[in-house]
Amino acid sequence: MGGEKKASILRNLFMPAMLLAALLFGTAGQPAMAQTLDAVRDRGFLVCGSSNPLSGFSQLDTDSRWSGFDVDLCRALAAAIFGNPDLIEFRSYRGEARFAPLQTGSVDVLMRNGAWTAGRDTRYGARYVAPSFFDGQAFLVPQSLGVVSAYELDNVSICVVDGFGELQALDDFFFSNQTTFQEVVYEEAADLLVAYRAGLCQVISASGRQLQAFRRELQDPALHRILPERISKEVLGPVVRQDDDEWFEIVRWTMFALITAEEVGVTSLNIDSLSAARTPAVRRILGLEGDYGSALRLRPTFMSDAIRAVGNYAELYDRNFGPQTGAAMLRGQNALWSNGGLLYAPPIM
Repeated sequence: MGGEKKASILRNLFMPAMLLAALLFGTAGQPAMAQTLDAVRDRGFLVCGSSNPLSGFSQLDTDSRWSGFDVDLCRALAAAIFGNPDLIEFRSYRGEARFAPLQTGSVDVLMRNGAWTAGRDTRYGARYVAPSFFDGQAFLVPQSLGVVSAYELDNVSICVVDGFGELQALDDFFFSNQTTFQEVVYEEAADLLVAYRAGLCQVISASGRQLQAFRRELQDPALHRILPERISKEVLGPVVRQDDDEWFEIVRWTMFALITAEEVGVTSLNIDSLSAARTPAVRRILGLEGDYGSALRLRPTFMSDAIRAVGNYAELYDRNFGPQTGAAMLRGQNALWSNGGLLYAPPIM
C-alpha cells in the first residue's frame, strides 16, 4: 500500500477523534454561562445561607423568624433582584457543612462563611465576593479587671480554643508585648463562656464576633468589655459558586451599594426624598443617572431598592450591633475608610 494511501486512511480514522478533542478542549477553558440569576427568578425566591447561628449575625426569634446582619444582607440582595426583600429562604449550616450546599445549588449565596483564606477561595469551587465584615482574635474581659486595652493585659488567665491558631496568636502577642498569661485550653468554643462564668479564667480570647455573642449571653453585658485590639486578621463576606460572573457581580454591587450609600448619606429614611438631588454620586446610586442594572439583567434601580429595603451599611450595623441590642459593639475596622476603618467600595460611575 502506497504511503499517500496509508496517510489518507489514517486521517479518516483519526480526524473524528481529533475534532471531538478539539471541541472538548476548546470549550473547557470557557466560563460557564450565567445561570444562578435565572434559577433564582424561576424559583421565585432567593435561597441564602450562613454558617452557624450567631447572635447579631443570624438568629431565630420566638416566632421562628430569622434576623441579623447576615439576614439583612440577604434581604438586600432579594430586593435588588425582585424589588421585594421578603422573597428569601434563609438557611443556617452548622459545623463544617459550608461549601457543599453551595456547590450542589442548595443555596444561591452564603452571606457568612469561614474567614476568607486562599484555600477556601480556590479549593471548593467557590468565590469570595468582597469583605462585608472585618474581624480578628480579640479579648473579652470583666470591667472589674480595670483594663481598656489588650496591651494592659499581664499575668492573666485566658480561656481559649486551640484549634485554628488562637493559642499561637496569644503566644506571639504576649511575647512581643513582654507580658505573660496562663492559657486555659478547651476544645469547643461553648466551653469558654461556661469557664469564664465559673471564674476558671479572667479573660476569653476568640474572634470578635464570637465574643460579641458571648457578651449578649451574660447576665449584665455592661459589666464586660471587648477590648478594641485584634491580634489576628479575619475577613468575612458573601461566597458564591465559581463560573457565574454575572451572579458574582450582582452580589458584589448590591453590597457595594450599601457601603456607598453610607458614604454619600443615603438612608432608608431619606431615600424617597432625594429624587431631586443634584449630586451625581447620589443620583447614580438611586438609578436616576446612568443605568448600572441592565448589564446585570436587573432594574436600573436595583441599588436603591436594596437600600430602601434594609438601609445603608451603617443602618445594618447599628440595627444588629448597636446600643439597642444591650451589648453595643464598636465599628472599629468596620467603620468607613474615611472614618479610620477598612470599609471601602469602588465608585459607582
